[in-house]
Amino acid sequence: MPNRIPEAAIHAIIEAGRRMAERNWVPATAGNISVRLPGDRVAITRSGFHKAHLSADAVMAVDLHGAPEDPALRPSAETGLHCGIYRAFPDTRAVVHGHSIANTVLSRRAGDTIRLEGYELLKVLPGLDTHAAAVALPVLDNDQDIPRLQAAVEARWARMAAPALPAYLIRGHGIYVWGPDMDAALARLEGLEFMLACKMAAISLGGSDP
Repeated sequence: MPNRIPEAAIHAIIEAGRRMAERNWVPATAGNISVRLPGDRVAITRSGFHKAHLSADAVMAVDLHGAPEDPALRPSAETGLHCGIYRAFPDTRAVVHGHSIANTVLSRRAGDTIRLEGYELLKVLPGLDTHAAAVALPVLDNDQDIPRLQAAVEARWARMAAPALPAYLIRGHGIYVWGPDMDAALARLEGLEFMLACKMAAISLGGSDP
């Protein structure tokens, strides 16, 4: 019989889904949310659930390689990307994945990275204590083969200066963001989404990124 998922983890996932849905970052049944549990377990949203209306039944548990504890339940198709983050960054306790208009549009027209520079909200990212900074948000090509996409993510991490930025974009698809707890992951997501929205607004006005 599958081990019980702690109520705190379920509550964190449900509340994250509600907050992300309020901002239109998880339309329809898009997006997925997870929390790392003790014993190399991961609580993650099941496939096909709208994130504005999650309940305990919408959350299931997998191991660090994405295998469901209850074979009758189907996890998100992108569970392997969550697990890859947890394996690579053991201090990570929460991962959120959203599909905003800004991250979808900008990633479709970007190269390998999107540069974010001079924004006050850069301070939401670890190691940055001033707006006078710049980060290169990685952009990876979309791929329906999740193990192959995860291998591409790991190859990108290997080329990045340590510590790696706790986020990346999948082209035309969405953003992955993680943190030491759900509050941190959501704060980083909100900061990045704000900066991406600013960048898109500047482009739409015919100017350069501020």
